[in-house]
Amino acid sequence: MEEVFNAHNFTAVFNLAARAGVRASLEYPDLYRRTNVFGEENILKCQVKYGVRKHVVASSSSVYAGCAMPFREDAALGRMQSPYAETKRAAELLAQEYHRNHGLDVTVLRYFTVFGPAGRPDMAPYRFVHWVATGQPITLFGDGSQSRDFTYVDDIARGTILAAKPLGYEVINLGGGNRPLTIRSMITLLEGFLGRKAVIDQQPANPLDMTDTQADIGKAGRLLGWRPLVSPENGFRKTIDWYVANRDWLKGIGS
Repeated sequence: MEEVFNAHNFTAVFNLAARAGVRASLEYPDLYRRTNVFGEENILKCQVKYGVRKHVVASSSSVYAGCAMPFREDAALGRMQSPYAETKRAAELLAQEYHRNHGLDVTVLRYFTVFGPAGRPDMAPYRFVHWVATGQPITLFGDGSQSRDFTYVDDIARGTILAAKPLGYEVINLGGGNRPLTIRSMITLLEGFLGRKAVIDQQPANPLDMTDTQADIGKAGRLLGWRPLVSPENGFRKTIDWYVANRDWLKGIGS
C-alpha cells in the first residue's frame, strides 16, 4: 500500500476489496480477518500518512442478522453470525475510529445481495443461472421461501461513486428498495428467461444463512439522491443475456 500511495495522488479511496462469503469464512477465519480488517487498517493508515481525507468502504447486509426489517442504519446490531460478518463490522468500527481520531471523511456502504453480469461465481445468482442453463441440479438450502433484497450491480456502482461526496461519517444502505425476492421466485424467473426447467436438489437450511434481507434506503435517497433503477426482473434478464453471450468463455467457471 505504501508503494501505491507513494506513486499516486488520491482525492478519495474506495475500499471494495475483501474476502467474501459466509461459508468460506468458517473455514478460513484468520484469512478473513487479515484481509478484511487488517487490510482496511493498512489503507486507513496510509490515508492519514498521505493526507487523503475521503474514505468509502464496502460493508454488508450480513451485519444486520437478528434485526427487525426493513434494516435501518441506526439499528442496534447484535452478535454477528459468521466470521465474515464479524470482519465487515470490525472494518466499519475501524473506519469510524479513524474518522474520530484522525478526521477522515468516511462513508460506510452496506451492500445488499449485489448481482449482475460478471458476478462472483460463488454467489447464488451466477450459480443458479449456470445450473439451470446447463441442466445441472440446483443445490437449494431450505425450502426457497427465504428472500433477498437483490441489488443490480450498476445501481451499486452508481451509489458507491455518489458516496465520495463529503459527509463526515455516515453508514448508508444500498439495497433493492423494499422489493425482496424469494429464492423460489428467482428460480422461476431464471426458468422463464432460459426456457428450461430447474432441477432442484433440496438440502436442509443452513443456520448461518439469513432468512430474509430488506433494506431501508431512505437515507441513501436523502444524502446521496440515490435509488435503485434496475428491478430484479430486469437485472436477471440482463445477467442471463450476458451469460448466454459469453457462454463459451465461461465454460468451467462456477460449475
